[in-house]
Amino acid sequence: MNLIKDANIESLPGSICPVTRLPITRRPEWTDVNFGTDYRVTVSMEESDVHLVLSDQRMPQMSGIDFLAIVKEQYPDAIRIILTGYTDVDSITESINKGHIYKFFLKPWNDQGLKLEIKSALEQYDLIQTNKRLHETIMKQNEELRKINENLEILVKERTEDLEIQNQVLELSRAILEDLTLPIIGVSAEGLIVVINREAKSLSINGQGIEIGKEINDYFSPIVKEKITSTLETDTTQIIKDYQVSGIAYDIDVTLLSGRFRGKGVILSLKQVENNSAT
Repeated sequence: MNLIKDANIESLPGSICPVTRLPITRRPEWTDVNFGTDYRVTVSMEESDVHLVLSDQRMPQMSGIDFLAIVKEQYPDAIRIILTGYTDVDSITESINKGHIYKFFLKPWNDQGLKLEIKSALEQYDLIQTNKRLHETIMKQNEELRKINENLEILVKERTEDLEIQNQVLELSRAILEDLTLPIIGVSAEGLIVVINREAKSLSINGQGIEIGKEINDYFSPIVKEKITSTLETDTTQIIKDYQVSGIAYDIDVTLLSGRFRGKGVILSLKQVENNSAT
């Protein structure tokens, strides 16, 4: 039996028995390993990194078919070829159907044909290994992609939970703003009214209610706009005392927005002055 590995074969090694008559020029790219008829060859195969096994069918201790069946079980990637006589064709064909061997050659064989078939078998081995490595790479990439998708799903879930919490906070903030017992008016740095609560909506200034999107100057005297500008410039709260709205006196606190909206607007809080007659 004969084992060939690391093949770039253009001729068969001269040590192969019984094919020693084949013309050989040894090449450094490949190595042949001849184990004679020792059935313990499978132990040595692990050390030799064998790519192809060429075995005779008729051997003293076991048949080539039985031996190659063992090889397939222990080293399924190795290409398995058998040499046989005409009388063994039926059993060889059955072994091929079972996948135990890759191909068989009848005795006597054509030297050139045998060389070409072995070269083709080793090319087949290389193709299988390339496909195997490609499959492993794809599986690895798929696993990495699966982990990325899992992490993305976790991230999306966390972001969704954060958004839900933020929405709840926003809704609660709006509810609190609406339920405050004093008028609240949010004004942008440009002087536009952007937020009003229920109490602010109930105010009647110059015979009209306050609307979002209107200028603050549409409802309040220039002193209010001046205080808004001063608050934005000095970064300090301003107070307008006894400001008259429809005959009712209010103290107006002009407070700068905080956080990421700092400098972009103010809050007007109108506190009705008690025991103060209208002017």
